Amino acid sequence: MKFDKPASENPIDRQNVVGQPRDRIDGPLKTTGSAHYAYEWHSEVDNVAYGYVVGSAIAKGRVNAINTDAASRAPGVLTVVTAENAGPLGKGEMNTATLLGGPEIEHYHQALALVVAETFEQARAAASLVEVHYQPQEGNFDLAKARPEVNTPPEDTPDSITGDFSTAFAAAEVKLDATYTTPDQSHFAMEPHASMAAWDGDKVTVWTSNQMIAWCRKELAATLKIEPEQVRIYSPYIGGGFGSKLFLRSDALLAALGARALQRPVKVMLQRPLIANNTTHRPATIQQIRIGTDKVGRIAAISHLSWSGNLPGGTPENAVQQTNLLYAGNHRQTGLRLAELDLPEGNAMRAPGEAAGLLALEIAIDEIAEKVGIDPVQFRILNDTQVDPTQPERFFSQRQLNICLREGAKRFGWQDRVARPGQVRDGRWLVGMGVAAAIRNNMVDKSGARVHLDPDGTLTVETDMTDIGTGSYTIIGQTAAEMLGIPLEKVMVKLGDSDFPVSAGSGGQWGANTSTAGVYAACVKLREQVAQRLGLKSDGLDFCDGEVLAGPRRFALTEAVKDGRLTAEDTMEYGNLDKEFQQSTFAGHFVEVGVDMFTAEVRIRRMLAVCAAGRILNPKTARSQVIGAMTMGAGAALMEELVVDPRLGYFVNHDLASYEVPVHADITEQEVIFLDETDPISSPMKAKGVGELGLCGVGAAIANAIYNATGVRVREYPITLDKLLAEMPEPALKG
Repeated sequence: MKFDKPASENPIDRQNVVGQPRDRIDGPLKTTGSAHYAYEWHSEVDNVAYGYVVGSAIAKGRVNAINTDAASRAPGVLTVVTAENAGPLGKGEMNTATLLGGPEIEHYHQALALVVAETFEQARAAASLVEVHYQPQEGNFDLAKARPEVNTPPEDTPDSITGDFSTAFAAAEVKLDATYTTPDQSHFAMEPHASMAAWDGDKVTVWTSNQMIAWCRKELAATLKIEPEQVRIYSPYIGGGFGSKLFLRSDALLAALGARALQRPVKVMLQRPLIANNTTHRPATIQQIRIGTDKVGRIAAISHLSWSGNLPGGTPENAVQQTNLLYAGNHRQTGLRLAELDLPEGNAMRAPGEAAGLLALEIAIDEIAEKVGIDPVQFRILNDTQVDPTQPERFFSQRQLNICLREGAKRFGWQDRVARPGQVRDGRWLVGMGVAAAIRNNMVDKSGARVHLDPDGTLTVETDMTDIGTGSYTIIGQTAAEMLGIPLEKVMVKLGDSDFPVSAGSGGQWGANTSTAGVYAACVKLREQVAQRLGLKSDGLDFCDGEVLAGPRRFALTEAVKDGRLTAEDTMEYGNLDKEFQQSTFAGHFVEVGVDMFTAEVRIRRMLAVCAAGRILNPKTARSQVIGAMTMGAGAALMEELVVDPRLGYFVNHDLASYEVPVHADITEQEVIFLDETDPISSPMKAKGVGELGLCGVGAAIANAIYNATGVRVREYPITLDKLLAEMPEPALKG
């Protein structure tokens, strides 16, 4: 099906099932342990062996030799796989570094060997016996040190320039020029990266934890130098990914190599320290923002430059993309600068680009609003735009940012905020409020599905779409139920299998809208087949309550399948609407914090997100996504930082004992409001993504609230006690 003109009225608009707050249909499976994650496929194959990964102990250099003799003789050891004996390997397009290192070493903890044994414990013990002889080389690990030498944009990412920024900024009546930093961060999903592989002749099946099944299949085939048809990827349940499982990782490749060497199934799970250093992370940024306004606060000039680092051949963190779209202003400049660093690969982490960029931009907006002397909510509203500021002829398909801000301010009690910092106390706590706007673009890509209608009235949906804890099973089931007019309980959803039609996958906040649109397309075909079986014209039919209504005539849906199953398959493909209109989602984030006047300890007292994100397919699961994202935003603001050892080039706090993340007890009150919105430009579902929107801007709202509470402006994340204590208000220190 081709989607090349705005959606008109269709069966989804009834919202008998879609749009309702239904419980996740996979919930009982997960709470009872019936939903198998990647390392838990105990009953699928027999005679499983276990692999343990040996990671590089240096960040840059060469392997002179690997001695595996002692490991090979250890109890239970079956084989040791290295680059020397793994056979010829190719390389996919989506990983910067190779997944099995040697002789060249590109980053710390790069996988160098896999020890395979009868038990996990035997493999782990033997791995300590592998001797690797290194030739270390000096590496570059410090972004701040590298920054002065990086003054031009990457060749394929030129600066975006509109008007004449320099002249307009020089002439502005009010100016801000400030620099902000964000640290390296880790995804650290609860489920580790894990895989099990088994070969059948020249074909391999990999049970893994991966967000993008088709990408994983293609990349593994390219690396093993076999055809994609020889690879089956199976990933029906994923215990969190946040972007770290978008691509093929070393666990899947090493499991396949170990299984091929032994001709028996092999399981591999990356130990937690390797996940931080051996997969990917959100790279650190240094961001310079300059804003010039007139005396009433209208932005005349805005510039946002961002420096980040990556391995040679890697890409920069696009921390400036939201600045092209969020606020008006005739004179603009945004640009990226990329330093070559020898740290582990930087790549997509939840809301890549906007998450880091808004941490800086939305502090800068508060700072310039204060300079002008205008309320920060009103400043944002004043500088709203309904067109893409870099292409004024291009309108937004929907843009309700102002309503998000106004409704949020009203619901949060913003009118009670005291603008002057450090004035509100509650016992020993200094109390402040903060706000931030949020934007996250709506991306679309083709997505397919297959549906089967059986004689008992059961509808089965098959697509390689994944569920990373976001509720994909449920909204896909709701879509199919709505289209066929049957209860959700009559729909069975099967996901995460490369034998199923290719979907757009889970990532970039596009998963919900695109996967359900693919199911919509398949169900349209199925409705046509039902009409044909019943001898009806497909136009004007109504599928409702298990019946097909054709004017006054009524047919049980099961009459169409009394002679056997009906199957339909289709893919939703998109035309140029996303080129004609700017498609984005918007939010207003409001936060109240308390800061202990003696210790500078920060407590988040309450949070509110008001979101405009198209049709909300399931308010219950969407709310959970946004709350989770808001919590992740709290982590980015206050806790999360991968600490780089600048001598050895690795992340020191590479486990969950020392890499701090927020928990339920850290935030006592979170509220989410979804504006009533449909976007017919987006898809027949009229929906957009919402999960990453819940993260964008949150950290800056917290930073702004801390400033309002204390008068201390911190521009370096995370905002830890040491960055506040020295500048806390004197009366507060005296109590």
